[in-house]
Amino acid sequence: MKRTLAAAALALSTLALSACAGFTPLYGRPGVESGLSGIETIASEGRGGYLLREQLDDALAHRADDPVAYKLLLSVNEQRFARGVRLDNTANRYELKMTVTWRLLDAKTTAEVHKGLTDVSVTYDSADQPYAAIAAQNDGQERAAAEVARKIQLDIATWMAGRKPA
Repeated sequence: MKRTLAAAALALSTLALSACAGFTPLYGRPGVESGLSGIETIASEGRGGYLLREQLDDALAHRADDPVAYKLLLSVNEQRFARGVRLDNTANRYELKMTVTWRLLDAKTTAEVHKGLTDVSVTYDSADQPYAAIAAQNDGQERAAAEVARKIQLDIATWMAGRKPA
């Protein structure tokens, strides 16, 4: 009985694994990884733009000495909304919405090859102490930039995977 169950489990797992035979991970596709590292990010002014550029440079594995195939132009817009209100009518919770309009340009021809709009909302508490309130706002900006960078990286990698290799 145990041998029959073990043989059935083995046959079922072999069948399940054979269904994944055509799967190729996104970064296993030709040209995706090298294409991502060839992207130079150019962000708008301000702390949000700086944080986003830093996150994207890390996520795309771009090094300054690598040849540039694409330029990623970023326009960052941040809005802050009071969401929680205390009895004395002061805000104690905020929502930060970061909206990024981006364009991917061919570095040689400056032709637009891909574009998108990515937005993220994060929330954070605002403390009574001034330093703690600033630290909470900065942390919210960092989390928003990290999430926007992740979404942009995934969008561009998906686009690169769908293109025909050169």
